[in-house]
Amino acid sequence: MNPAPVPDVKPTPAKTPDAIKPKHKGSARLFENPMLERLSHTHIALPVGIFLITAVVSLYYGLTRGLVTGLSAFGLFLIGWFLFTFVEYLVHRYVYHIPATSPGRAKFQYTMHGVHHEYPKDKTRLAMPPIITVFVASLLFFIFRFTFGNASFGILAGFVFGYALYLFVHYAIHVYAPPKNFLKVWWHHHAQHHYRQDEIAFGVSSTLWDHIIGTMPDRVAKK
Repeated sequence: MNPAPVPDVKPTPAKTPDAIKPKHKGSARLFENPMLERLSHTHIALPVGIFLITAVVSLYYGLTRGLVTGLSAFGLFLIGWFLFTFVEYLVHRYVYHIPATSPGRAKFQYTMHGVHHEYPKDKTRLAMPPIITVFVASLLFFIFRFTFGNASFGILAGFVFGYALYLFVHYAIHVYAPPKNFLKVWWHHHAQHHYRQDEIAFGVSSTLWDHIIGTMPDRVAKK
């Protein structure tokens, strides 16, 4: 018997941000290669777990080897967490929303982030695949170790903890209904970015830098 023919499924063509309309069902195909396509999806628990383990191991190693002390480790952890909120804002605004001024930029923007704006409910594409997550965590360690020396063990722990928190908050916002308490501000803030104007509300785990830099949504009364 002849094997069943494999359907010729082509990847979704890159779209400019203006052409993207949110769809609440389905998932885009980014790669023709089935292996690459499979690797572009991930369960949120994997990257969150990797970053949390990195945070714990970094802090534990720094403390047990005497590279950081208890009180200073806590302070460095907070510095790292604070630093992440700023990096989160910058990357979301200037990398994920890079102007699509050429076909190459349009493809990069769509693959990195535009696909999320088109399929915001696709929970398998709300985080990087595990292979890339491990690479990013390793790269961050070497960058922080070179830049901050022994203090890197506390700063890195706070930074990757912030990363894990960002991933969890972002996942919860897109998968679960808004809670009926003060936490719903995160849901409302991110909804402004997705469904009203993608040039505002770049903070996800924190609205701090939107307040400071001036990209908070204006308060317009609902008609």
